[in-house]
Amino acid sequence: MISHKLPKMFYGGDYNPEQWDHETQLEDLRMFKLAGIDMATINVFSWALIQPDEVTYNFEGLDQLINSLYESGVYVCLATSTAAHPAWMAKKYPDVLRVDADGRKRKFGGRHNSCPNSPTYRKYSEKIADKLSERYKDHPAVLVWHISNEYGGDCYCDNCEKAFRVYLKERYQTLDQVNKAWNTNFWGHTFYDWDEIVLPSNLSEHWGNNNSTFQGISLDYSRFNSDSMLDCYRLEYDAIKKHIPDSVVTTNLMGFFKQLDYFKWAKYMDIVSWDSYPGLATPFSFTAMAHDLMRGLKDGQPFMLMEQTPSQQNWQPYNSLKRPGVMRLWSYQSVAHGADTIMFFQLRRSIGACEKYHGAVIEHVGHEHTRVFREVAELGKELQILGDQTLDATVESKVAIVFDWDNWWAIEKSSGPTVALNYVDQIHKYYAAFFRRNIQVDIVSVDTDLSKYDIVLAPVLYMVKPGFADKLEKFVEAGGTFLTTFFSGIVNESDLVTTGGYPGELRKLLGIWVEEIDALLPEQKNRIVLKETYGDLQGDYQCGMLCDLLHSEGAEVIAEYGEDFYQGMPVVTRNKFGQGEAWYVASDPEERFLDGLLGQLAADKNIHALLETPEGVEVSARTKDGKQYLFVMNHNASTQSYDLGATKVRELLTDRELTGHVEIEGRGVQLLESNS
Repeated sequence: MISHKLPKMFYGGDYNPEQWDHETQLEDLRMFKLAGIDMATINVFSWALIQPDEVTYNFEGLDQLINSLYESGVYVCLATSTAAHPAWMAKKYPDVLRVDADGRKRKFGGRHNSCPNSPTYRKYSEKIADKLSERYKDHPAVLVWHISNEYGGDCYCDNCEKAFRVYLKERYQTLDQVNKAWNTNFWGHTFYDWDEIVLPSNLSEHWGNNNSTFQGISLDYSRFNSDSMLDCYRLEYDAIKKHIPDSVVTTNLMGFFKQLDYFKWAKYMDIVSWDSYPGLATPFSFTAMAHDLMRGLKDGQPFMLMEQTPSQQNWQPYNSLKRPGVMRLWSYQSVAHGADTIMFFQLRRSIGACEKYHGAVIEHVGHEHTRVFREVAELGKELQILGDQTLDATVESKVAIVFDWDNWWAIEKSSGPTVALNYVDQIHKYYAAFFRRNIQVDIVSVDTDLSKYDIVLAPVLYMVKPGFADKLEKFVEAGGTFLTTFFSGIVNESDLVTTGGYPGELRKLLGIWVEEIDALLPEQKNRIVLKETYGDLQGDYQCGMLCDLLHSEGAEVIAEYGEDFYQGMPVVTRNKFGQGEAWYVASDPEERFLDGLLGQLAADKNIHALLETPEGVEVSARTKDGKQYLFVMNHNASTQSYDLGATKVRELLTDRELTGHVEIEGRGVQLLESNS
């Protein structure tokens, strides 16, 4: 079996020396050594330089760059450069240009402007990947292959419309099945010929912010659009594998990016990589959750942190500097959650165009005497000391949260019941309750084997895919604890309502029937009133946004609504099912309630904090060869303390033995090694 593990924890980032002269490149190599940088991602946007016309390929400059990096001790993550097609291609073959949702043909410019169903784009992108892999297949510098860059966007051109019809024929076989899946008898949409089907756009089914009159059509377009870009990726992937079967091939993902079903993409990635760009106000728990999603894409395998900024970004409304220590802290946070590289965008700042104010290891001043460079170099020295001790270490969790792109698309294309419902925010609310308790969580798909978990949550499981309800029943029957929430069990994979009463296929497992769903205005609130104390929960708590009016069909009522005409109806239920139990939270509760409920569910399963710490001090763990590596990360600006008790551990970054009362400086990191 081919191993796609990295040989060491690499440190580096995106490098674009085509923007500089040779003397500057030599100076960069000198500073890379000072910073401990040993990997560079190159050739990301060099297609126009390598291929100035249809038949000419110039690799001499790339040869020189790869050789000079390798001779200087820097390995290469070689990109295929297909994220931006050349201007000559757009001029000669306009089919490569996308058409927007309003029917307007793009012109050359920007990036991600290539139609994924353009025959021209597919031909030349595959060809350049083939030529690159053939040329560098035996070069010892090239350790990772990077296809394109941050795939995204959409296209509504004639080629995409034709390809969409082909996609539908493969998915549904017949027009009768299409009409059934889309409920086309509504509004006289019945199709009698495949060519009658048009893309859902602002010229047909969509209006405003991608609202849709026919969610089934729009849902299938989202699937098709994701698959179309994946097909382009796979053309290049196969071209590389033809020459280098044991190559490590990836593309950089973007966390909770809505347009692409990353669980599907990960099947064709040898290692997951992603670009992490939290803002100054992004909750630390959200960044951690995004790392956990990337780890979960390939069933817990370590991933590459392909990009982060050393300090400043350029594309957010307010591009704050990373405060001293934050770059190091957030770098270790990624490692704590499964990263086996720490890499930056970018290694040297551009002097022109839209990224000239995006932070870099080497700033515009051009030397190493900057705060940012010093921090990067200090982290580089630490990583050399750390070596490969955490490389390939796993993150072990007994709690899983189900995340599903189809569910996300369907929920947010829904016409009602409220514009306030945001699927990712709901996932984060439940994740954050465990995060605050230093309990590790895996983010998993509906296809994941659930048997290794004690607790599984699926907030807002609006869409129940075939077989998933049965899978959940078996999990709970075997002793697992399952929790879901309001607006769950409503539709099938075609976004058609499961008739017979909500929550549809989950009704038996949950032991409830939801009769109505009330949408509250932002200023409106209801109350969750506990019938009796449950763990630390007692009294009443606020809830809002959506309120399911439900009846118990065997489930125990834990709490009732405290307001409105449905005062006294169940709002939190627990249903004994086999050896386990299934919980339902019928409204959107305040943070205090989730902390208490999920904390008690964990305690009931003997799942406890990795370490008790003050607020803002995160703890995560990786395990390898019988050793546990506990990352203690202080997101506060001030010194905090925690108690190890009688346990003795070695702190790897300073080679100290710690026990008892321990202080950790503001924005500090401690890496504790112990026997697992």
